[in-house]
Amino acid sequence: MGARKRIAAEKRKEAKKTQYYAVLRNCPTSPRKMRLVADMIRGMDVNKALDVLKYSSKEASGRVEKLLLSAIANWQAKNEGKRLDENELYVSKIMVDSGRMLKRLRPAPQGRAHRIRKRSNHVTIYVDTKESIVEENFNE
Repeated sequence: MGARKRIAAEKRKEAKKTQYYAVLRNCPTSPRKMRLVADMIRGMDVNKALDVLKYSSKEASGRVEKLLLSAIANWQAKNEGKRLDENELYVSKIMVDSGRMLKRLRPAPQGRAHRIRKRSNHVTIYVDTKESIVEENFNE
């Protein structure tokens, strides 16, 4: 590996130390349905987002709730001395990407077959504190 690539990789590694996130891969729900749930909590305070997900009637909200709890636990692991209540955590970014697609065949009239696409998705949640936004704006 060249020096330039190594330096860039080290910068990315340092940047990841200050990011708090959780990833759910190959979730067997269509990305379109998962995005409806993701749009509900994008930019929300963490406690309010957990309440919204808990009482939502959508099936995907249970998986996103569990993922958000994982992201909060990752934040707590990197910030051992800080308390969750004092730092005003919020969902800074949530991304839903398409995962692998299972292709199946369904019988159709007159000896034909229709293709069924069973979609899955990848969900990534980033949580951050309100303080870090103020610090970034202050430094600019």
